[in-house]
Amino acid sequence: MAPLALDGSRIDGSLFTSVTDFARDTPWLNAPVALATNLGLAVFAVLMVIGWWRARRRDDAAMAAALAAPVVVVAAFAVAEVIKKLVAEPRPCRALPHDFYVNSCPATTDYAFPSGHTTAAAATAAALFLLDRRLAAVAAICAILEGFTRVYVGDHYPHDVLGAMVVAAPVALVAGLVLRGLIRPLVARLRTGGALHPLLAAHPAAAR
Repeated sequence: MAPLALDGSRIDGSLFTSVTDFARDTPWLNAPVALATNLGLAVFAVLMVIGWWRARRRDDAAMAAALAAPVVVVAAFAVAEVIKKLVAEPRPCRALPHDFYVNSCPATTDYAFPSGHTTAAAATAAALFLLDRRLAAVAAICAILEGFTRVYVGDHYPHDVLGAMVVAAPVALVAGLVLRGLIRPLVARLRTGGALHPLLAAHPAAAR
């Protein structure tokens, strides 16, 4: 199938320019946001680790969901990458070269839709929804902030961010439910004893 080569600037280019104009007018914020947009992904890794740690004191389904979470995020990211190649939307810096950009323009083969960073963030929130609603709420807020930073630095249009969330959430939820069901029996067996027990249960009497 031939790439669509979508021109994203025709969708919400004006909104994108409004955000990057804000970035131009807040130079003191450029460096912190540029740092946060990449390091922010570490927050989602930390949230998954917290979810796993808490799941050690919960039932087998919770631990299965915790173990499935990183796999689910990778699966959602892989789906997004396939879509990215099919849509082949050039980065904003190529369609709107006169706008302000915090980040440098990437290679022509590095497409914009959907946002990979936002996909990982939204997938984490969805995966955590199956494990811990409070952690999922924190992840959801962080995902929204991550999406904003992707537009602020000029790497993505707003619809790239929204599209990433629309793709990531259902993929992560479905994959999480399926994987949780598949590995739950294995988790139950491994929690009864053995070398992996301390990683899967906080104490021998962990509820199952």
